[in-house]
Amino acid sequence: MLDPRTLYTLDPQVGESVLGTRPPLLHFLDGYIDSGQVAHVAAKYVLEQCEHEELARFDVDQLHDFRSRRPHFVFDTNHWDNRIDFELVLHKARDAAGKTFLMLRGPEPDTQWGRAAAAVIGLCREFDVAAVATAYGVPMAVPHTRPTLITQHATSPEIVSGNPMWIDSVTVPGSFSHMIEYEAGQAGLLGMGFVAHVPHYLAQSAFPQAVSTALGRINQACGLDIPLEPLRERAKANLDDINSEAASADAEFATLLSALEEQYDRLRESGAASVPSADEIGAAVEQFLAEQDQGGFPAAN
Repeated sequence: MLDPRTLYTLDPQVGESVLGTRPPLLHFLDGYIDSGQVAHVAAKYVLEQCEHEELARFDVDQLHDFRSRRPHFVFDTNHWDNRIDFELVLHKARDAAGKTFLMLRGPEPDTQWGRAAAAVIGLCREFDVAAVATAYGVPMAVPHTRPTLITQHATSPEIVSGNPMWIDSVTVPGSFSHMIEYEAGQAGLLGMGFVAHVPHYLAQSAFPQAVSTALGRINQACGLDIPLEPLRERAKANLDDINSEAASADAEFATLLSALEEQYDRLRESGAASVPSADEIGAAVEQFLAEQDQGGFPAAN
């Protein structure tokens, strides 16, 4: 393997200020399934709320397939005015209490996953990272009218408790965030992830309720104080808009929503879920989404 350290450029002055703080490292990467845009919105929101500066910048020319995910160019009248590049950046940030943490955000690499993961783990070792954590969303048969459920996973399974029993063992296509967590475990570091259950019918829209719940769990697990009240206000406004749209939907969707609520409540009480059939979910969701084509659901601000 080529030297992983040549994949990034480090700011030595910022790096010096991180030493001795034992920061957690959050990683929110675009490119994998992320229902409700949980990882994408979380990364943007954290940078809005927390003071931050660039610690390291990865060389996306080595990691990115530009013909698979193309950069955007701005055309103005008769010339190309601007180029919007991809950026994979490790930030140093401070929460509301002044605690230092790191955050990696940007597109997940298309190539050289082993080398890129080794680079991230090397940075974790260099800055004595206490834990690595992520969050993302998956589409589930849950209603938007109930609190968001979270499934946690970790390199130390003994710290995980209270997961809703929807699945036992399953093999899925992996993400680079999965690889970071797995390699962290192999290196003896604590890695964890928080998977938000996002309603099927909102999978393509930003769902700030799920983002708020996931970030709340990260705050708790990593000892952080990322302010959540502005996000909760966005979530309330977003839910009000969704409820307004749902009220105008046909009776078939209302029936499905009622079934999802009943299933959710039964799961919370007994731990046993009785999921509507794929045909029932698909038919109702497709109809509901078709009726929203003109306006769509409001995205998080």
